[in-house]
Amino acid sequence: MPVLSNGDIFPALAINAVGGGTISLPGDLAGSFGVVLFYRGSWCPYCNAQLAAFSRAANTLAELGVKVVALSVDDEADSLVLVEKHRLGFPIGYGADADEIAAATGAYTNDSPRYLQSTGFVLDPGGKVLTAVYSSGAIGRLVADDVAGFVRYVKSHK
Repeated sequence: MPVLSNGDIFPALAINAVGGGTISLPGDLAGSFGVVLFYRGSWCPYCNAQLAAFSRAANTLAELGVKVVALSVDDEADSLVLVEKHRLGFPIGYGADADEIAAATGAYTNDSPRYLQSTGFVLDPGGKVLTAVYSSGAIGRLVADDVAGFVRYVKSHK
């Protein structure tokens, strides 16, 4: 499972979205900078903190033209509770196949129970990877403020 490198096109992924419909990547982010977050599960305190921080940064990210999506192996019920708890205004995917996503993106997985480790990507408006953060455990993940600063930097150097 090769990792995605800067400049690679993000692979096509489709996942069920909380509230109905499907998240289609990278297509749903096309034309905007995109952030794709894989989180371990609603039970993970670090993931909760990360998702809540991205929610709090929603206005800043929107002003910069950044769209955020997140997904996990959680079922729909647990994902909905997470969305409501943190008032997440960005699409949350549920029921991800950890092996399929890992094979496509190089994300680390946990064996038992099976889930994706925290992984984050920042994509350009064309769906190319600008940066990727892979974690093999509980810590090490994209931070909303860093994403905002990074997108400001990229925009100022085009």
